[in-house]
Amino acid sequence: MSVNALYSDLSDYYDLMCADIDYQGQSHCIQRLQQLFGNAGVRHLDVACGTGPHVRHFLDAGYSSSGLDINQPMLDKAAIRCPQAHFALQDMCSFSVTEPQDLITCFLYSIHYSGTLARLQACIASVHAALDANGLFCFNAVDKGKIDNSLFAAHNAQHDDSQFIFSSGWSYAGEGEQQALRLRIEKSTAGQTEVWHDEHPMVAVSFVQLQALLQPYFEVHVLEHDYQKLIPWDGASGNALFACVKI
Repeated sequence: MSVNALYSDLSDYYDLMCADIDYQGQSHCIQRLQQLFGNAGVRHLDVACGTGPHVRHFLDAGYSSSGLDINQPMLDKAAIRCPQAHFALQDMCSFSVTEPQDLITCFLYSIHYSGTLARLQACIASVHAALDANGLFCFNAVDKGKIDNSLFAAHNAQHDDSQFIFSSGWSYAGEGEQQALRLRIEKSTAGQTEVWHDEHPMVAVSFVQLQALLQPYFEVHVLEHDYQKLIPWDGASGNALFACVKI
């Protein structure tokens, strides 16, 4: 399959694939970070927004929220979920906005979809240009040096008359700037089973490299990957939240 074929073909099932994600908790955490580190403004853009679940929670919290993605079927569903929001078909590494934003988010490790270090740097520059003074950029990331290729996350979901098993995991060869997100979807209906496999190329970056890319543009705060507790990153875990204030 091509890079985006899985999401295009199964966009109707994307929310099932992410059914175990606490979108409300993640959104609330970033709203707290905006109060702590940002300019407290309410103009919000969600980069790689998918079907818009985070945008929905920001709207409900009183934000003027919008989203962008490179997948039109996802954006079509986001527009149904959030009819009062604006959604744009744009590349996260070369996007523009009509007015400065106070908060830009990129959830679910989607920053890695930039694909290469050069495009990641372009994404960071695009975010910086789109933010207002003291605006905040929040995202989560994985350190390439901490990836365990044997680990997979999985969950089950029921939809209509079908049972789904979704699993995903990171894969890194140990060198270079490329890692992969490996996905598997199993759908069982009336005794018949279909299986999809997909592998998405992602940029591989260490947190040291990532901070070096961010620091010309932002004051960088690295936090533990815990949406319930805002505590500094311990320097050892392989997942982290980044809260970056525009300078």
